[in-house]
Amino acid sequence: MIRPIKIRGIEKEFMPIGYGCMGQTHSYGMKGAENKMTELLQYAKETGYVMFDTAPAYGPDNERYLGTALKDCREDVLIATKFGILHMPEEGGSMDLDSSHDSILKQVDESLARLGTEYIDLYYQHRIDPNTSPEEVAETMKKLHEAGKIRAWGVSFAPVDYIRRAHAVFPLSAVENMYNMLDREDEATYFDLCEELGLAYVSACPLAKGFLSGTINKKTTYREGDWRSRMPLFSDEAIDQNQVLLELINDFAEKKNATAAQISLAWEMHQRPFLIPIPGTTKKHRVKENYDSVYVDLCEDEMRQINEQLARLDTVGMRGSRK
Repeated sequence: MIRPIKIRGIEKEFMPIGYGCMGQTHSYGMKGAENKMTELLQYAKETGYVMFDTAPAYGPDNERYLGTALKDCREDVLIATKFGILHMPEEGGSMDLDSSHDSILKQVDESLARLGTEYIDLYYQHRIDPNTSPEEVAETMKKLHEAGKIRAWGVSFAPVDYIRRAHAVFPLSAVENMYNMLDREDEATYFDLCEELGLAYVSACPLAKGFLSGTINKKTTYREGDWRSRMPLFSDEAIDQNQVLLELINDFAEKKNATAAQISLAWEMHQRPFLIPIPGTTKKHRVKENYDSVYVDLCEDEMRQINEQLARLDTVGMRGSRK
C-alpha cells in the first residue's frame, strides 16, 4: 500500500508523486502557452499533487509559470527548483555550469523572483560543477538555509562520493536521478545510500519520456526539436526489443484495471518508501491519470513477479542496453 511521505526539513506530508514541469517549456519542441500551462498546474494542485519540480535551465518561463499558478496556495505546496546550470542547450552541446558561492547567491535570488516566493522548499544542484567542491556547495546551502531562502537541498546526477562529502558538511534531503523500469542501475548504488542517509530519491523520467505509457510506436512522429526523435530508446530497433516489457506492463494493467503508465508509476512507488516519481505532461487527462497511480495497489507477490520478469529481460533504456 502506498503511504504518504515527508522529505527531511520540509513539514508537508504528501503522496509520493510529484509533477515534473520541464516539458512545459523544454525538450519536446514546443513551449506551452502561459494561460494553458498555469491552468494545468492549478488543475494538478486540485487533483492532489503537492510537489512541483522546475528549474531555470528549462527556460525562465518554467519557474514563472509555476509561481503564477501556485501563488494563491504557496503554503500548501512543495516547490523544488535548481541551480548550477547557467545554460542548457535545447539539444546537444555543452552545459554552462557554475556552482561557485557568488553565482549560487545570484541564481537563488533570480529563482525566487521568477517564482514570486520568499523561499524554496527543495533546492537541487542540477549538475555538479567540476570547479567547485561539494564542501563549498554545502556551505553555501547552509548559509541559504540560515537566511530562510531554502528549506532543504539536494543534488541531481551526482556521484555517491560527492553526496557523502556534501552531506557531511550540511545534510542533504534528496537525490534526483533517472529511474524507471528500463533504467534501474541506481538500485545497486543510490538506493542503499538513500536508506543510510535518510534521503528521498526523486525519480526523473519515471515513464522514460513517455515510452512506458505504451502510447509510442514506430509510427509516432515528433515535433521539430523534440529530443526523442534522436534518442536510441525511440529507434525502431529499441521499440521492437522493448515490446516484451510493454506486454508485461499491459498484462498487469489489465489485471489491476489500470493504465500502463499507472502500473509503471505504482511499481516505482512500491519499490522503496523513499521513491518519488515526478512524471510530467502537458495534457489534462494525463495529469489525473498519473496521479491516480497512487491508488494502484501492487501486493508483495505482484511486485515479486514484476521484478523477477524485469531481471530476465534484455531491454534498451535511456542509458542504452541492459540485460
